[in-house]
Amino acid sequence: MTTSGPEVNFKSLIKRPACFVAYGFGAGLAPKAPGTFGTLVALPIYWLMQNWSLTAYIALVLVMFIAGIWLCQKASDWLKQDDASGIVWDEIVGYLVAMTFAPSGWQWMLVGFVLFRFFDILKPWPVSLADRKLHGGLGVMLDDVVAGLYAAIFLLIVTHFLN
Repeated sequence: MTTSGPEVNFKSLIKRPACFVAYGFGAGLAPKAPGTFGTLVALPIYWLMQNWSLTAYIALVLVMFIAGIWLCQKASDWLKQDDASGIVWDEIVGYLVAMTFAPSGWQWMLVGFVLFRFFDILKPWPVSLADRKLHGGLGVMLDDVVAGLYAAIFLLIVTHFLN
């Protein structure tokens, strides 16, 4: 017998801070394309971080990744569902991974957004492998981080040829 999860709305998320964060502060409630809306939440975060030193940037993204394992596990447990589409903290962190070596500026934010969403949706190997084989908070986080790595590599290649 499958147990269905709770009704998820803004009010129920506010009562569960970990789930509220895992849902991208409510962005994951979007009825269509919650992953895209979750990635949109990452834009102002990146805007604030884009001129940080590489060490500080990577340190915060690493902390967000580790926290995300716990956050996404808590939300999955509450929902009684592994990798629910409304859990978008992984998209936030994945986008920040994608932007690790990107130049500053809104144009690069847009290119990184498109590249990250492309790889997150397409799920080329090993993104697809992580998506299928890993479960729980780590599984939720890891496929998006790998998609972010793909996007970061493509951004590095593009910026190399444009400079």
